[in-house]
Amino acid sequence: MDADGTQQAPEQQEYSSVCVGTEEDLKRRERMTAVVHDREVVIFYHGGEYHAMDIRCYHSGGPLHLGEIEDFDGRACIVCPWHKYKITLATGEGLYQSINPRDPAAKPKWCSKGVKQRIHTVTVDRGNVYVTLSKEPFKCDSDFYATGDFKVIRSSS
Repeated sequence: MDADGTQQAPEQQEYSSVCVGTEEDLKRRERMTAVVHDREVVIFYHGGEYHAMDIRCYHSGGPLHLGEIEDFDGRACIVCPWHKYKITLATGEGLYQSINPRDPAAKPKWCSKGVKQRIHTVTVDRGNVYVTLSKEPFKCDSDFYATGDFKVIRSSS
């Protein structure tokens, strides 16, 4: 929030990296949740790589931290447990299967809806995992569910 009480768009803010846990713990659990500068994120360790994204699905706010990771067309995706939307871990793209209805011999193929889920940068330093929020200059569908009434991580206070 700015000094006047208004909230800046994600791409207009400068964010510092926030330590969200240890590398050892994330590798063991394969996922963790955190609040980073008032934005809820889920962090994954999958296939030897780290990924972070908004915790709520861009479609209806489903809890991505409860979803399963599956491979679609060679891309690791989190599958939203509510409506089975597939979101790539690496880019935040929404995937869907398409088929040409005019061609009875056509086989379904995986297509992209474009980037729908905001992804964030994960770094590891001296055994600690850090998340830096995205400041990509575009409005992302998952931004709607990222803060406010849709929060799923309850504070301990």
